[in-house]
Amino acid sequence: MGAEVRERKGMVRSLAFSVLTLLLSVSMVFTAHSEPFEDALDAYLRGDYGEASRLFKTMAEQGDADAQFNLGFLYFHGQGVPQDYAEAVKWYRRAAEQGKAAAQSNLGFLYNVGQGVPQDYAMAVEWYRKAAEQGHADAQYNLGVIYAEGVGVSQDYTEAVKWYRKAAKQGYAKAQFHLGVSYDNGQGVSQDYAEAVKWYREAAEQGIAMAQYNLGTMYHIGQGIPQDYAEAVKWYRRVAAQGDADAQFNLGFLYFLGQGVPQDHILAHMSFNLAASWFPAAEEKRRERAVRNRDRVASEMTPEQIAEAQRLASEWIPKKEAR
Repeated sequence: MGAEVRERKGMVRSLAFSVLTLLLSVSMVFTAHSEPFEDALDAYLRGDYGEASRLFKTMAEQGDADAQFNLGFLYFHGQGVPQDYAEAVKWYRRAAEQGKAAAQSNLGFLYNVGQGVPQDYAMAVEWYRKAAEQGHADAQYNLGVIYAEGVGVSQDYTEAVKWYRKAAKQGYAKAQFHLGVSYDNGQGVSQDYAEAVKWYREAAEQGIAMAQYNLGTMYHIGQGIPQDYAEAVKWYRRVAAQGDADAQFNLGFLYFLGQGVPQDHILAHMSFNLAASWFPAAEEKRRERAVRNRDRVASEMTPEQIAEAQRLASEWIPKKEAR
């Protein structure tokens, strides 16, 4: 059985799947700056959303930008008020026009996806840019996405990298991952596998599964970093534990060949079996390859070993990483 490393996540073939993940600022403003604002926050935190919305609305109507943002948040999520995207847009816009970066970012998102307003990519870019230029990481990341996809702007990988980098330097995990992909692909920057490894690691340590997988493949094949099967196993295990078929597939080879781990046919069989069951119908060739590898391993196992491998696969439970 020849070793085969599944391609890295977010590479050119599947870029659209990973890049088209726009983000909404999902936290309210919790910095109290007046007694009524503090009362509204207390109401929200104890779950009295109706009282929180009433208090925030009073302040929002008086022009308080933070209250306007929080009222938009409540309308977007339907907390204490009926869910109403148009009302969310109204209050985000009022806060955005006062320069509230989080409101500008969220207003950009709503224009981007067409919630509460007609979809308008040019307006999305305008509001994202206002927030991004204030250092808002969500907006910087989303602006990078927009440039990478060429939606509402001419596609420009260099500009995408510029905004990914700004967000990445603030510790923004998704931007770190996409910056790694940019270096891996040589899109918007000179191809540099060592830089790709650097940014994959930053994102992987924050729990981004695709970054964990890509870091595992870099160690597996020794690209941008010295080959280290034990490190490859470490990162594959972390992402395989979350239900990633490619990571289980690669683990199957490492267990079978005894690379980075003691050779273990039972765990190799289990890994290929799990990978085969996880690949969707649209990836029939990958699933068939996993089945063939599982059966190849089984040809060197006793019936008792096969039964144990099947038991382990049937009892396997995914574990979502805490962030």
